[in-house]
Amino acid sequence: MVSLLASATEIVCALGMGECLVARSHECDWPEWVRRLPTVSAPAFDVTGTSLEIDREVRRRVEAGEPLYRIDAAEIDALGAEILFAQEHCEVCAVTPGDVARSGCSTPEAQVMALTAGTLEGIFDGMTRVAAALGVPERGQVLVRAERTRLQRVSERCAGCQAPTVVVLEWTDPVFAMGNWGPELVEAANGQLLLGRKGEHSQAIPWEQVLEADPEVLIIAPCGYDLERAQRELPVLTAHSGWSELRAVRSRRVAFADGNRYFNRSGMTVVETAEILAEMLHGVVTEKPTEGVHWRWL
Repeated sequence: MVSLLASATEIVCALGMGECLVARSHECDWPEWVRRLPTVSAPAFDVTGTSLEIDREVRRRVEAGEPLYRIDAAEIDALGAEILFAQEHCEVCAVTPGDVARSGCSTPEAQVMALTAGTLEGIFDGMTRVAAALGVPERGQVLVRAERTRLQRVSERCAGCQAPTVVVLEWTDPVFAMGNWGPELVEAANGQLLLGRKGEHSQAIPWEQVLEADPEVLIIAPCGYDLERAQRELPVLTAHSGWSELRAVRSRRVAFADGNRYFNRSGMTVVETAEILAEMLHGVVTEKPTEGVHWRWL
């Protein structure tokens, strides 16, 4: 099988079926050993620019009907994979079935499995669908039960804590407030999310909405950025009027996080993201501290 979706790669490996993978997308990076697999996708434009430049180019390409990703159709065809994983939740964040079709890949449409993950239930459903497709449905059920139990433990450990107000930004220029399954994770960690709606795509919002919300905790986890890259967005944020007056800034409760692997990815790290939030919001550590590893305070 070929995975063009990082979260699908994680799920396949969590089901104990990683040996069936023969190629991956450029975004598939966990478990670490999958990096040794052939890479059959790449961004179709320079993604090393500023957040504003990236946003503008993405918008231009979407409006013009130009691809966001290059797919090595010849390599995929040569591998003869029986299943190809993609996603249909967002046309921007990862390869879609439409991208596969436009690439000229000869993989039959029926063999392209697209995952949709707008909510936690959608993510858990994806786990069971992948397991069924791989012929191990029981493993999928066990995996989902374990993840649900782990998430419930986060909620129980945070239940007695005072719930701070929270804003999570998934992009900085323009500002995007976290949506999709993210609000459910904040809720599980006993936080009060002020911007962003469960199950809805994140959208660009005026900076003034962040000022009006004035959260106790502000988390910066840009889509596709690891921790080091996320921290480089600080000058973009400090350039906004009113930045220094924000309550989270004054109380030093602004956190930068690895959005790529945790806050933006709908795979096996979603519950771990809830655990990270519990540590940020309440100092509740699940197994070992993640501060300084997956996130850090400004």
